[in-house]
Amino acid sequence: METYLVFVDAVNNSNKFWSAKAEGSNLIVQWGRVGYQAQTKVHTLGSYQRAVAKFHNLVAEKKSKGYRESQPQMDGDGSARLRHRSISDIRRAIQLLNAIRLAVANRNFGDNYILALNEYLKIVPTPLGMQIDPYRVYQTVVDVDYQQELLNSLLVNEPVAVQIKESPKSEPKTVSIKAISKSFWRHL
Repeated sequence: METYLVFVDAVNNSNKFWSAKAEGSNLIVQWGRVGYQAQTKVHTLGSYQRAVAKFHNLVAEKKSKGYRESQPQMDGDGSARLRHRSISDIRRAIQLLNAIRLAVANRNFGDNYILALNEYLKIVPTPLGMQIDPYRVYQTVVDVDYQQELLNSLLVNEPVAVQIKESPKSEPKTVSIKAISKSFWRHL
């Protein structure tokens, strides 16, 4: 059992992650700034059930503070960890990039831009350095277009399946982020 959560508030220079994994009688917790070395704490709890209970308590606590489920950022060498994003998350990220693109094109970095940027960074955790300048994350329309192209390429590679009858418990469609190249954040 594991989770990866992010908290993003670009205006207040916050771009944090928190993850937890119940493994045997241990709960391994990592936290830090997206794109930087994580701090780690191992809670030894005596049983898997206690580890899971602590896991659920800590996850609830983080979510009450505004953390949201996401996926790990790209590793330092550019390879993606073995996580997946739902098709709907990829499509939502593309919609947000459309709003960001409009703001960048018009040089209008108001509240709508900040809201779109924060939500996008929750879906696609991005290492932005120690001091975030939300008005310089995307400096040109070309930067935004590049991001959209990469996300669209994930949808193009989406496998197509024909179903005769829909099952009552269908899993959400996901795509691998392994297809994202290491230059995904080349503009930063």
